[in-house]
Amino acid sequence: MRTMSVAGQMLALQLVAVLLAVLGVTPVLAVFEERNLREVESRRALATAETMASTSVIQAGLARGTDAGVAGEAERTRSVSGAAAVVIRDGDGSIVYSSDPSVSLPTGGSGSSVAVVDDGTRLISASVPVVNASVTDGARIGALVGRVSVAREFPHPWQRIGALAPALLTYVLVGAGVGLAGSLLISRRIKRVTFGLEPQEIRGLVEHREAMLHGLREGVVGVDLRGRLTVVNDEARRLLDLPATSEGRAVDDLGLDPVLADALCGRIEADDRPLARSGRMLVLNQLPAVHEGRQLGWVSTVRDRTEQVELGRQVSVWRDATDVLRAQAHEFSNRMHTVAGLVELGEYDDLAAYLSAQRKSRSAWSDLVLRCVRDRPLAALLIAKGSQATERELRLELDPASDLDPLPADLVDDLLTVVGNLLDNAMDAVGHTRGRVSLLVVGEDDQVRVRVDDDGHGADPETLARVFDSGFSTKDGGERDRGWGLALCRMACEQRGGWIRASSHEGTTSFEAGLPWTTTDRRTTRE
Repeated sequence: MRTMSVAGQMLALQLVAVLLAVLGVTPVLAVFEERNLREVESRRALATAETMASTSVIQAGLARGTDAGVAGEAERTRSVSGAAAVVIRDGDGSIVYSSDPSVSLPTGGSGSSVAVVDDGTRLISASVPVVNASVTDGARIGALVGRVSVAREFPHPWQRIGALAPALLTYVLVGAGVGLAGSLLISRRIKRVTFGLEPQEIRGLVEHREAMLHGLREGVVGVDLRGRLTVVNDEARRLLDLPATSEGRAVDDLGLDPVLADALCGRIEADDRPLARSGRMLVLNQLPAVHEGRQLGWVSTVRDRTEQVELGRQVSVWRDATDVLRAQAHEFSNRMHTVAGLVELGEYDDLAAYLSAQRKSRSAWSDLVLRCVRDRPLAALLIAKGSQATERELRLELDPASDLDPLPADLVDDLLTVVGNLLDNAMDAVGHTRGRVSLLVVGEDDQVRVRVDDDGHGADPETLARVFDSGFSTKDGGERDRGWGLALCRMACEQRGGWIRASSHEGTTSFEAGLPWTTTDRRTTRE
């Protein structure tokens, strides 16, 4: 079923408004018209009666007691004035003349002039005394010789409303015409603003837009040119931890990270820009919202890459482990060739010395790790990192002051993230320069403290200021492919209420972190 257009709806509403106004005003007009008509017709009836009572013919006829000329003068005055009825009485109250015997008019007082309205007969009557004004045989001058009563008709209210109908109809037509013109102009303006869409079409678009926005698995944020949020879907509100009443508020008033606020407002470019927010690793893309060459604001999409980053970290760990196993297999193969050669040559003393040296070199690192670090998952990670360092011809050292008891699973996960990423970052910084990487891990009363030093090329203050930012990296690959490791370390520490910092001095770069114990952690460890 096709609905009425905007212009048609507005015209219909205006017609209804005009009709209601006319219907409301008509009774009021009828009341005022009734009152004015009563006053006007009463004055006319009284004036006619006074004019008739002042004529010399009627005065003389009534004074002499004869009706000579009375009827003619009364009829003449009635026809001229348009009165409905005229009744003339003598001084005794007897009717001398009546233009309509069926009409009974009031006589009034003895010497007063009165006007009476009879709603039953719809007549307005006036009664005026007749006073002798000349010397006659029958009466003295000034004597009351009779009364003149005049009646005038006034129409019924419905008749007067019928008389007003043409004017009211004119008002309705004029109002409808003006409303039609106004409706057309307004509808054209509305169609221009709404791109020619009718209200039901706009409603459908809004409903589809809301359903689509809130059904996306990516966050969508719209910001106008004034820096105010115009669109925020449920996923964006969850990922960015925005309040439910964020729409319509300024971005700078929401307490967001300055980098995130600048990206949403278009103050900096954001093309797959990584961000750390509320324990998640996010990726932000931002584009200007442009329509017909006019910029309306900015639209940003937010994706959660926490699981992808974690999966990538795990894959990297597995890849490193695979490389270590491959290197160990290659190294083992070479050593077996050496052993086989010494056996074939019969150099058994040299063979024994060689095997003893290999046993000592391989067990020294494992014995040190197991003696200082009694938490098996972390010890396994350090042993694997030792093999990786050997393959890369690096010197990985464990500070003898390291001392760590078994940890609860929750704290171990965060500690593995911090230690693994700090060691990887340090070994990448040292490269293949046969450099040194040192690790200290200590379980203190209120926290687990980690320190990693490397003697690579050091770092300048600008790099140290940004080294924990999401996506920042000094390695080849750019911000899009790298820069997550240290950001994960910072996030793991800060989520536990801890800290992490970096420093550089004389070519040595140091990273130090603290992961506080929680009440649950300490209770679990004791148990």
